[in-house]
Amino acid sequence: MKLKIKQSFFEYRFFFIASAFLWFKTYFIYKTAFEIPMDNVMQQVILFINPLSSTLLFLMFSLYFSGKNHRRMIVLISAVSTFVMYANMVFYRFFNDFITIPVLFQTSNMGDLGDSIFSLIEPLDLLVFADIIVLAVWMNRRNYAPKRASRKQIGITFAAAIAIFIINVGIAETERPQLLTRSFDREMLIKNIGTYNYHIYDAVIQSKAKAQRAFADGSEITDVENYVRANYKNPDPKMFGKAKGKNVFLISVESTQNFVINETVNGKEITPFLNDLISDSYYFPNFYHQTGQGKTSDSEFLLDNSLYPLPSGAVFFTHAQNQFNATPELIKKHGYESAVLHANNKSFWNRDIMYDSLGYDKFFSLKDYEVTPENSIGWGLKDKEFLQQSIPHIQSMKKPFYAKFITLTNHFPFTLDEEDEYIPEWTSDDGTVNRYFTTVRYTDEALKEFFESVKQAGLYKDSIFILYGDHYGISENHNPAMSQFLGKEITPFESVQLQKVPLIIHMPGQKGKVMETVGGQIDLKPTIMHLLGIETKNDIQFGTDLFAKGRQDFAVLRDSSFITKDHVFTGSVCYDKTTGEKTDSKACEALGERAKAELGFSDKIIYGDLLRFFDKNVHTEKMKQ
Repeated sequence: MKLKIKQSFFEYRFFFIASAFLWFKTYFIYKTAFEIPMDNVMQQVILFINPLSSTLLFLMFSLYFSGKNHRRMIVLISAVSTFVMYANMVFYRFFNDFITIPVLFQTSNMGDLGDSIFSLIEPLDLLVFADIIVLAVWMNRRNYAPKRASRKQIGITFAAAIAIFIINVGIAETERPQLLTRSFDREMLIKNIGTYNYHIYDAVIQSKAKAQRAFADGSEITDVENYVRANYKNPDPKMFGKAKGKNVFLISVESTQNFVINETVNGKEITPFLNDLISDSYYFPNFYHQTGQGKTSDSEFLLDNSLYPLPSGAVFFTHAQNQFNATPELIKKHGYESAVLHANNKSFWNRDIMYDSLGYDKFFSLKDYEVTPENSIGWGLKDKEFLQQSIPHIQSMKKPFYAKFITLTNHFPFTLDEEDEYIPEWTSDDGTVNRYFTTVRYTDEALKEFFESVKQAGLYKDSIFILYGDHYGISENHNPAMSQFLGKEITPFESVQLQKVPLIIHMPGQKGKVMETVGGQIDLKPTIMHLLGIETKNDIQFGTDLFAKGRQDFAVLRDSSFITKDHVFTGSVCYDKTTGEKTDSKACEALGERAKAELGFSDKIIYGDLLRFFDKNVHTEKMKQ
């Protein structure tokens, strides 16, 4: 018996060597490429063993082959598994997140990423694939060509993989109860069941989501309607209709976080124009982005629908054919023409399809702008050129109009021509953070010139301007530099606070005011609609008018973190906002249930395409009761 086992190990020695290579390499990548927090020794043990079950399971398929084919399968499986890990490494470097199945299908975006992709790839990355080359050469020189494994040998390998997985999950459950049934926390899953098992789990989740639409029916919208009706807040009569009949300028300020407002770098203001604009505008310093993996497209979705983005992937890709109840479609009934202006390929983020679903009348995309190497950088047309070339487009629109402008220059990797620099780069050890301040300053100047052009075009006085940050620009990967800039440690509490983005609502002729209420991008739709004098109480939406006097200070992030007037809840911990220290979890419990409910209801609407069953007239009658 011992001799047979010894012979099997020798005959399939490269199977075991490849398994060890892939196992240890995956663990090494966990420790060096990802910032996965470890609270105790047991979590370290779980992280170490979690790649083993999937490694054995994948390479087991090579045992079905003999001779050269066995050798080729070992190399192929190792290469594919390594590529999956490497793709997660590169993705994590910018997004501080892990790839999901929907993101993998967003391949139409890849051709437009340009410098962003190349800036994330490092020369030492080639070492990730070194073991595959070593295996291929070594096996060939040894003329390694074993026979096909027996059913018993394959069965034992399969049983070992499953047993290790069960042990892995069992230990993980002691650390994190209900691991696979709680909210979809990617980092938590990677830490406890491993990258490869996580991707299998993700595929199951996505398949389940696809099935939800097929089996959804009209009865499921009832609970949502009841929740929305119970949480609706009447608009402030003094603000309702304040901008009635005005043109609407919605300006998505790429990657701009609120910490740059009223701040300086090297003694110079980062956002001098926005700082001045705030003085005679409504400014919301406690406004949070609520995007997920869809980033800018998620912010657009939140803005126009007052629904949350999905926990995985981007609604613009996965559910563009759904029926929505979006602002562009609703304001047509009030004489508005709507448009999006964005100097990028119309198919990027699947916008050309999604905008039709949302009800936009026009989409001024890349083909509508004069783009040259001289007026472009990074992701495309510079913001100054984009905004100036947009003036004729909006002049051609019927008044009043609802126009959304999506800027580009302040996008990772935050590159800029020297002649466009208004302030020099900062001087930390982090080049990304250093360049960020310079590109923010450029975009600020572009906005200043745009406002002047709007005035010259005679559109300023009859318009309302809403400027908002679409998502974070500096991820948690850059916490050391951010800690240096802010002069404090970036704790989980501070990390949530860094998700604040600017919101400035400027109405010419109106006095400025700082609005301290806590809110998020989901609140933009009812806020804008009420300013235009359009009632929303009969709509399905989760946002609340930011000017409503009875509104609750509340913002939910896509990872289930939430912020109130007095507390921040993140990572299962409740923090006191005054001190930034942990406090009694009971202080966050009640609103924690509301946060879960809203995210759950919103996901149900999108996955099930439930708005196709929504009868607004019936909902109106219910609201009257």
